[in-house]
Amino acid sequence: MIKDETHIAIFNGKTIRRKFVNDKWFFSVIDIIEVLTDSTIPRRYWSDLKSKLKEEGFESYDKIVQLKLKSGDNKEYETDCADTENIFRIIQSIPSKKAEPFKKWLARVGYERIQEIENPELAQERMKVLYEKKGYSKDWIEKRLRGIAIRQELTDEWK
Repeated sequence: MIKDETHIAIFNGKTIRRKFVNDKWFFSVIDIIEVLTDSTIPRRYWSDLKSKLKEEGFESYDKIVQLKLKSGDNKEYETDCADTENIFRIIQSIPSKKAEPFKKWLARVGYERIQEIENPELAQERMKVLYEKKGYSKDWIEKRLRGIAIRQELTDEWK
């Protein structure tokens, strides 16, 4: 299901076009490159980056989709887009000071997930903190955690 509306995200005062398709957000690769680099020709930068990514084993033909996004002239044009996972992979390949905060965040999240694999209680603690930040009560959070545990036990028993 493609929603026809192009949505705009703002990053550092610049727009990044995105569209919600099949329960995923897809972002304009050119817009991301324009925001994170000092390139005066983001399309050429993307063309060169695609070649570099291909050499590294990133096959863009199955990770990049063409979606019609509204442009500055209010018309829609086919635009290279990628989902969140692949946008992060592309950002990792951009050698830019502006991309460095994303790279640091990705490294931190990756490290945290590895820690959670080694100690699953850390994931549960992270979930509690996230629910608290969203404003849920401690009582609700405890009920939610118990519900998840019961559901897991039930599905394990069914297996």
